[in-house]
Amino acid sequence: MKLVRRLYDWILHWAESPYGPLALFLLAFAEASFFPIPPDALLIALVLGARTKAFSFAANCTIGSVAGALLGYALGYFLWWSGSNEFSSFALFFFNNVPGFSQDIFYEVKSLYDEWNFWIIFTAGFTPIPYKVFTVTGGAFDINLVLFTVASIISRAARFFLVAFLIWKFGEQIKGFIDEYFNLLAIAFTVLLIGGFVLIKYLL
Repeated sequence: MKLVRRLYDWILHWAESPYGPLALFLLAFAEASFFPIPPDALLIALVLGARTKAFSFAANCTIGSVAGALLGYALGYFLWWSGSNEFSSFALFFFNNVPGFSQDIFYEVKSLYDEWNFWIIFTAGFTPIPYKVFTVTGGAFDINLVLFTVASIISRAARFFLVAFLIWKFGEQIKGFIDEYFNLLAIAFTVLLIGGFVLIKYLL
């Protein structure tokens, strides 16, 4: 837990750094295509340090995430197959090295796209469900790109602007709450993150 606390403190320091918005953009970009850690923690830290820029940070995070989603889509579309229904070496590398991204989950997400279309993209973009699984799978199965992009913009903006608004509105109270209950929140966040993977595998 001490390591997590140090990481939290390190993330908070970006609020005072001129590179904070760039770090937020890059984290949001990476999380939407291959990186396992969502950008919300850094977004919260930046808004806590500069509440007047709350919605600018949210927009930055949204743009980075949607750009990363399009990268994930491109990875699936151009690099996922080596032949007729055969996974490429790139796809096998993803399955073996990206947490929570297995062949079983890949095909389960495909069935969710078939059934829910727009709504499953929106749900994945707004909730703790790992978004990268849906962006790459969307490209691999040639999901309608316009629909994919619109759903990504709406869901990612809704999520990040909601977070920014809450911190902008209740910043000091929330900061005190985080400081006092950090250990419990860290556990809860971990449970939510793992729960996203479990939700894909067992419930959806």
